[in-house]
Amino acid sequence: MRLTPEKRQALDAIFKAQGYTDYQWIDPQKIIVAQWVRLKCQFGCSEYGRGGACPPNTPSVPECERFFGEYSAAVILHFEGIMDRPEDRHAWSRKINARLLKLECEIFLAGCERAFLLFMDSCCFCKECSGNRQTCNEPRMARPAPEAMAVDVYSTVRQFGFPIDVRTDYDQKMDRYAFLMVG
Repeated sequence: MRLTPEKRQALDAIFKAQGYTDYQWIDPQKIIVAQWVRLKCQFGCSEYGRGGACPPNTPSVPECERFFGEYSAAVILHFEGIMDRPEDRHAWSRKINARLLKLECEIFLAGCERAFLLFMDSCCFCKECSGNRQTCNEPRMARPAPEAMAVDVYSTVRQFGFPIDVRTDYDQKMDRYAFLMVG
């Protein structure tokens, strides 16, 4: 589905009504999918194999590429945060991801039946994740993060002028990104 200028304007009104101002429409064909991202999940993330929306409970890298190829419009949403303590990140993410689900729903109800959200962080709705999709406690709410879909977030967002750097300490500003696939 190609978005008409009128439809995009209506969707922009939804974003703004929900308080989203730091976002950018992009061509999903410019989302960079890379095998190294999946390997970083597998060999560097403590949530690998433990999250129902994390690898290996996500499509293969080629399937992820094919998924993004089915879209003609997407939005990158930028979020900044500074955590007082490392453990505060999940509460912050949970709050933002819950709001993002409402946005996804409203975009869907506006006639974008293919609307699909990639969270700005891992799912983290449940204190204890079941670890697989079949026994997920919140299957209607669970969504993968861009990294779980093998997205090279650093390279992708930089090409659109968004800031992102590797943080070396928790007292540094964090730039996180959600992707809303629209049409």
